[in-house]
Amino acid sequence: MAAKQKIESYSGFEQGPIRPPSEANSLLIRVTRNCSWNRCKFCRAYRGKKFSVRPLEHVIKDIDSVATHVETLRGIALQYGRLTQKQVSLAFKDIANDQYEPYYAAVNWFVGGMESIFLQDGNSLVRKPEELITILNHIKSSFPWIQRITSYARSHTVAKIKPDILESMGRAGLNRIHVGLESGSDEVLRNVNKGVTKEIHIKAGLNIKKAGIELSEYVMPGLGGIKLSEIHARETADALNSINPDFIRIRTLAVPEGIELFDDYKAGNFEKCTDIMMAKETLLFIKSLKNITSVIKSDHILNLFGDLEGTFPHDKERMVNILQSFLDMDPQQQCLYQVGRRLGHFYGLQDMNDHYKLKKAETVCDEYGITPDNVEQVIEDMINRFI
Repeated sequence: MAAKQKIESYSGFEQGPIRPPSEANSLLIRVTRNCSWNRCKFCRAYRGKKFSVRPLEHVIKDIDSVATHVETLRGIALQYGRLTQKQVSLAFKDIANDQYEPYYAAVNWFVGGMESIFLQDGNSLVRKPEELITILNHIKSSFPWIQRITSYARSHTVAKIKPDILESMGRAGLNRIHVGLESGSDEVLRNVNKGVTKEIHIKAGLNIKKAGIELSEYVMPGLGGIKLSEIHARETADALNSINPDFIRIRTLAVPEGIELFDDYKAGNFEKCTDIMMAKETLLFIKSLKNITSVIKSDHILNLFGDLEGTFPHDKERMVNILQSFLDMDPQQQCLYQVGRRLGHFYGLQDMNDHYKLKKAETVCDEYGITPDNVEQVIEDMINRFI
């Protein structure tokens, strides 16, 4: 006799640990837990955590809990013409303990405009297609006004989904898929144990585009280290030229303790690129992007250039000029910009023209003895604190 499968009891509303910066105002609905691969050497988001697919009825309960609170909030706003803390507190004064998490999720989403929902965690599309479509349909019926439903997905998973199934997901409301391409170089992908190839990345990307779903691809400057910097830039651009995603999002590599790539670094098997090297790599990457209409986004604090954004091909020359201008600076100016950017004083190179902001960076460098000779170590410490 086969052993009975253990039935998981509902333990309340859940939210995972991460989401893309572009989904800051999205309602987070957790449909899977952690990452189905969870072996990438550069990632520690789900390290040591077991992957699981949440029972369908639990996800539906989460959606229903938020929907109930949203209706209350909408009623308050309709009655008073606005939403104040006093009115919210009165409406929810008797809220049960197990309703606090969906309540806070509902309030934050309400304040953020209630336009989008992000399906967590690292690979939502790994669950059964019919279940995901049921979730999407329930979201649309519960919140018919929303404009976007998005999710992370692995290329390896997407490449196995039949085109008509992807199209069904799109019709059910899945508007955008975020994919961690990271690199288009098979050697780099192999070295960091990404578990996918350039060919699979391209196939998955094209399948998503063909299904009419927006595609957001993430690239990681520095992932090839010094040795593979050039091939990483060229091959990544080549893969994206084949896909032409809607968005290309830059995520600069960080190598903190607690990830396998840090162990490789300490053992001398991985040489990290400096900021100057990554600027050169990114310049080569941007120059190598051709015949695409993608939007480039630099929406992460780890990126050295927050203003390295635009739409191809129109803004390509401007982005090239940003990178080249930095590389043409003398080492002391580069050092000031690096420090100012990491401290949040600078967003882009144009901020170097702001005397007040520049003075802040100069003061920090003088006070802590930061020079072109030691700035990389200082930057590394700053980045490790960020993450």
